[in-house]
Amino acid sequence: MKKFNQVTNFLLNFGPQHPAAHGVLRLVLELDGEVIKRTEAHIGLLHRGTEKLLEYKTFLQGLPYFDRLDYVSMMAQELCYSSAIESLIGLKIPERAIYLRIIFLEITRILNHLLAITTHALDVGAMTPFLWAFEEREKLMEIYERVSGARLHSNYIRPGGVAWDLNNFVLDDIYFFIRNFSSHLVEVENVLHFNRIWKLRLVDIGIVSAKRALDWGFSGVMLRGSGFNWDLRKLNMFDNFYTKFKFKVPIGINGDCFDRFLIRVEEMRQSLVILEQALNLIPNGIVLSTDLKILAPSRSNLKKTMEGLIHHFKLYTEGFSVLKGQIYFSIEAPKGEFGVFLVTSNSNKPYRCHIRAPGFFHLQALDEMSKNLMIADLVTIIGTQDIVFGEVDR
Repeated sequence: MKKFNQVTNFLLNFGPQHPAAHGVLRLVLELDGEVIKRTEAHIGLLHRGTEKLLEYKTFLQGLPYFDRLDYVSMMAQELCYSSAIESLIGLKIPERAIYLRIIFLEITRILNHLLAITTHALDVGAMTPFLWAFEEREKLMEIYERVSGARLHSNYIRPGGVAWDLNNFVLDDIYFFIRNFSSHLVEVENVLHFNRIWKLRLVDIGIVSAKRALDWGFSGVMLRGSGFNWDLRKLNMFDNFYTKFKFKVPIGINGDCFDRFLIRVEEMRQSLVILEQALNLIPNGIVLSTDLKILAPSRSNLKKTMEGLIHHFKLYTEGFSVLKGQIYFSIEAPKGEFGVFLVTSNSNKPYRCHIRAPGFFHLQALDEMSKNLMIADLVTIIGTQDIVFGEVDR
């Protein structure tokens, strides 16, 4: 029997649904009053079995599953999967298609960071930035819809290039967005950056050193926020195609939630810089490879020959076979290093497809980041991790 003066910790279920998570997460907290002593994350409540499902789909049929992982960074994941297939079979991509991919990767980065910052602010208690930023986000979603017909699950980036070319009206609207967005970004930043309550909630909360960030496998904003200069766009993406663009990689100092907020804001500015350069440099030409062993013939050829129609039908029903091999391909997705490890076996379907989701690694460190902080700080930390459970519970 416990004595009346004996103090014990107690357990609290935080979730399985709560404001700071895009998806379903259950946390079991061990508390000393309002101070967190231990955080145990229970994931798998959303589990989709995507990696296993991909083993039963042709390479092209597997593409839409990547839209549905991190459903805030859709084209980034399409790009990674398509690039892995292209690297494995040695498929050459038209230069115009590479520029279009970079344009939409940076548009996706802005889409992701706008949602990350404003929903984080909403979790902490600020509603106005959410309303302002989502008006700008809607303009980019409209561009998504105009090029693919879908707002979220675009299925636009395909092995061999992109599904369709853009007309000049869409490129003009992207340029107008670049010109106008900077001032709107300043408005959102002013509401938060110099806000006393915002800084009290974020500064010195969730501190992670550079060494611990590396130990945990952090990437993206979470790693750069801890002062480690690592951006795959500066390393191996598209065979160093990003070296044609001049942009800066923002790095944090303290490794806290406030540093990560500042980096996301600056990354959006740098994405605007890349977008403007890409619009000025984009060449004319085709947007899809002409390798007919991998890709269906164009619609104009379909109408001319029965062989073209048969070839089209076989490619979209049976798909193309890939020789035995394996590859790991990664990109600098908005949330960090998103990677695909693909194993093939002379078949039209992957033998194995493993997905490296950045959010999964960040979630591991939740216990260490929240230890000895208050319950309210836990919401701040989950928000700054920018987790989407579609990729975590893949």
